[in-house]
Formats: sequence, C-alpha cells, structure tokens
Amino acid sequence: MVKVLLFSILFVLCWPLALLALLAYPVVWLLLLPFRLVGIAVGGALELVGAIITLPVRVIRAI
Repeated sequence: MVKVLLFSILFVLCWPLALLALLAYPVVWLLLLPFRLVGIAVGGALELVGAIITLPVRVIRAI
C-alpha cells in the first residue's frame, strides 16, 4: 500500500519520472533475480553447515 501511495505522489509531482520508473521496474527486477537466487542458495548452504555443526549438541540434549 505504501508503494502505491509513493508512486501516486511521484506521479502527481513528476509524471515522466513516474512512467520511467514504472517501465524500468521489471527490467531492474529481472537484472536482480540472479543475485536473489544466489542469496537463497548461500543462505541454504549456511543453514546446512550450521545444522551439521550443532547436530552433536542437539543429539546430546535429546538423550
């Protein structure tokens, strides 16, 4: 909702810039998509390493 409000304010103040932002948003989203995928993969790998490191402690606490 905040994004729509900010876009509306931008559209009223400077409509060419708002239209440029509207057209550039999908291109920027596509350019940043690989970085998001790498971030998800790195986050998953770090979670796996953390789970492997803390596994002995969790097994001992379960006993």
